[in-house]
Amino acid sequence: MVRRNLTLARQAAQEVAEGIQSGALAGDDGLLPSEATLSQRIGVSRATLREALSQLEQGGLIVRRHGIGTFVGPRHPLVVAGLEELQSIETLAQSIGVEIHMGECEIRERAAAPGEAESLQMSPASTVLAVQRVMMSGERPIAFLIDVVPTDVLDPKELGDSFDGSVLDFLLRRGDPPLKHSHTELGAEAADTDMAHRLHLRVGDPLLKFSAQLYAATGRVVDYSVSYFSPGHFRFHIIRRVNQLSPQVSEGPAPHGRAVGLAVAVPVDARV
Repeated sequence: MVRRNLTLARQAAQEVAEGIQSGALAGDDGLLPSEATLSQRIGVSRATLREALSQLEQGGLIVRRHGIGTFVGPRHPLVVAGLEELQSIETLAQSIGVEIHMGECEIRERAAAPGEAESLQMSPASTVLAVQRVMMSGERPIAFLIDVVPTDVLDPKELGDSFDGSVLDFLLRRGDPPLKHSHTELGAEAADTDMAHRLHLRVGDPLLKFSAQLYAATGRVVDYSVSYFSPGHFRFHIIRRVNQLSPQVSEGPAPHGRAVGLAVAVPVDARV
């Protein structure tokens, strides 16, 4: 049964995706049932099903071959990472054997936007270096990264032609300034027209969003970054310790749980 809190096409797309992931829909050859069978099975019209399949095809989950049928698409590399350490996605992907490379890249000096200046603890309209780029797995874009760095921390001439996509790795290799930690906020955001175009998604598709302030050992914020991750290519997890309340300080029954915010402070060894 489809779920009524989504549009019909998205409901149908989710039903098909779940059927593929569970192995209930595709045969050993990866072939899905016909459109007529799928539309009856899910309970939607053929037109709605075609729109759902179009969404899944654009996301790379299926491949439609004219005159032959619809097949499960080739699996894309999945980057799995914990958030206990700070590590660039390039370094992380290399450590687990997933090939990632930089695609379209733009590096330019400009005035900081109000939110950027506030995050960098700078005066409004201060000059910053904005580095934005698409990260690719094969021919598919999987992430869009933006770093905003004060120009007295990073000069655009330093990056040169050898820049591989990671501002964090560049600063770590340079060793100046010494880095201490990052304060990261996790959230979700619907892809707007620009982001959908960059990541080959549909407008409104969900994106995982990280917003981070990178601190030097002096306490100065030396980089404000925003990272958007395409669904299906990344899986993040956090290891959390249980808070054992001491009987000496507990004045009542132990709570069943604790409210936890989405702000994550992670050490500088690694960043995703």
